[in-house]
Amino acid sequence: MWVLTGLLAAAALTAPRWLPARVVALRGKVFEKVNGDNAITFPNAVVGPDRFEEVYGHPAANGRSRGAGLSDLFWYWLSPGAEVHQEHLEDGPRYDDVARTTRALLSGPSDALSAAAARCAGRVLDELVTGQVTLVRLRDLMVPVWAEFFYEVVFGEPCPRAARDLIVGHADDVVTALKCTGLRHPARRARLTRYLARRVAAGDVRQPLPTTLTPAEQAHYLQGTFFNTAVVQMSEAMAHLLLALAQHPEVAARLAADPDDDRYFTHVLDETMRRYPLFGIAHRITTADIVLDEHTTLAKGSVLCFSYPDYHASGYRDPDVFDPDRWEDLPARAAHHIPFGVAANRPCPAWRLSPLAIRAATAEVLRRFTLHSTAGHTRSLPNRGPCLLVRVGHALPPRRLAVFGGLLRVRDRWEDVWRSVVQLVLGTVMVLDARRKRLAGRYFDKHDTGGCPVPHTSEVTG
Repeated sequence: MWVLTGLLAAAALTAPRWLPARVVALRGKVFEKVNGDNAITFPNAVVGPDRFEEVYGHPAANGRSRGAGLSDLFWYWLSPGAEVHQEHLEDGPRYDDVARTTRALLSGPSDALSAAAARCAGRVLDELVTGQVTLVRLRDLMVPVWAEFFYEVVFGEPCPRAARDLIVGHADDVVTALKCTGLRHPARRARLTRYLARRVAAGDVRQPLPTTLTPAEQAHYLQGTFFNTAVVQMSEAMAHLLLALAQHPEVAARLAADPDDDRYFTHVLDETMRRYPLFGIAHRITTADIVLDEHTTLAKGSVLCFSYPDYHASGYRDPDVFDPDRWEDLPARAAHHIPFGVAANRPCPAWRLSPLAIRAATAEVLRRFTLHSTAGHTRSLPNRGPCLLVRVGHALPPRRLAVFGGLLRVRDRWEDVWRSVVQLVLGTVMVLDARRKRLAGRYFDKHDTGGCPVPHTSEVTG
């Protein structure tokens, strides 16, 4: 009895060291089942990193949603409006129309885009971080910044607080579900849909919207592309960058001392995106056979899963080390480095805007605060980036910083235990619910068997 009690106690005390990794492995098995037997992950033993971009950019690797079990899951997480989300539209006139509108909305003079990002970041930071020393979750702090920024991008005016709250609530609900740390809430998302539908009807968007979409679909397009993906991805990118700076104070100090050093900031951003790519897996469905050589053919209908973390870790010295200086003599175009995807297969439409806006927002943060964190830093960032912000000019004794670091490390490790179990349970629940609803499968079944119209919002949200 005492032996069993001792073993259980030891297992509980050491849980932060072994349980999260075990749960991550179990979650991986769940998602492998979703992929099915026709899924192939790259790089692999046959197609290594040297051919990764070749396959990724192949003209036949262009299917987006039709025929992949993963699509049901992504449509479930991104609803409402996944059927008109730019990343999930199949090639054709609607995709071309949507992509053209997105490029138009994201375009503009570099100085104006940078100024807008700085203005939004400064406004949110001054509102939300008022103390000399403040513990924050970096992702949570950044979501309002990019909610305001992309509101200005879409509507060409400052973002009212009520609109920001709708955007933040929606974006947080989506990313929380994607991380499997919470269930999705369609009613919360629908509030933003109704707001955007009113703005679309009033003609408030500063660029003409895609004419191939109905007014309801236009609202869904704005919601999915700008107030979901754009807000979430920029917030995640900033959280990764700021957490890396908090854990590498020499890098942060150099950026703060010379905010005009564009070259060094580019190295820091490249290293952040290499080490912590925003995409885990990008999936494409082959629309024709891809013949790689006489022994290897990727059959039509295969689900190709491109692993950004594996690709970004290959071909580097000490790939697990955060080292911006590695880029001093290494051109990004010559490295295994595709933070915005590949040009031949739907690269991120914000590839030009993102570095400008991130640099401007980072300068606003470093102008106000020094950053300190001992929390775990992983690509998926389920802990949302716990970090201590200390106002510039306020001296925090080293002993207090050390105590804080120790407490934060312990808290984060134990949170990780509970969080990993929650992710396993909720992830499994949502996978099963997505398979039951078959949002993507039902949509394409209807279109393939008679060209029925796009389903109503109630069908898409479940």
